[in-house]
Amino acid sequence: MLNDIPESIRLRMRALEAIDARDRLDGTPREQRLRQVPPETGRFLAFLARCAPAGAWLEIGTSAGYSTLWLALAAAEAGARIRTFELLEFKQALARETFARAGVESLVELVPGDALAHLTTVEAVGFCFLDTEKPLYGPCYESLVPKLVPGGILVADNAINHAAELAPMLARAQADARVDALVVPVGKGLLLCRRKD
Repeated sequence: MLNDIPESIRLRMRALEAIDARDRLDGTPREQRLRQVPPETGRFLAFLARCAPAGAWLEIGTSAGYSTLWLALAAAEAGARIRTFELLEFKQALARETFARAGVESLVELVPGDALAHLTTVEAVGFCFLDTEKPLYGPCYESLVPKLVPGGILVADNAINHAAELAPMLARAQADARVDALVVPVGKGLLLCRRKD
């Protein structure tokens, strides 16, 4: 999976990495940047997703689809499909382009709009990656944890570089009797939660 990435996916990853690097250097406003995970986080996500139990695979915050490509590698091997949510129209367009160029459209369902509104209809989640606007982390966490299957995995990005802003949600997760939770220093910091059996 991680050693034989298809060339179409590899090329799109490189293109998005170049755009992300350029935007960070030239001072593109934060709300217009891709704000994607670094490659080491992508690899870690693919590994975790492949280890997740059977259930729905979700991603909250698609951006241009970079992290989705990493998850698609795991989905292809697991026979899974990713449902990814993105609110911003310009990022939806970029994500559609990403999925078409990478040839992963059969593995991904892009859902436009507010993820919280859609989470009410989701059940039996095996894996979820949360990487959206920080005020939404707490409400997403509370909506998702009851929907995780036993052993289901919830991963939230920015647990170190936005630790102060995410402190209430991080504390809630680490004290939540329903899950085992820890923060790992991969990329910008990931909160890992596993629903107890």
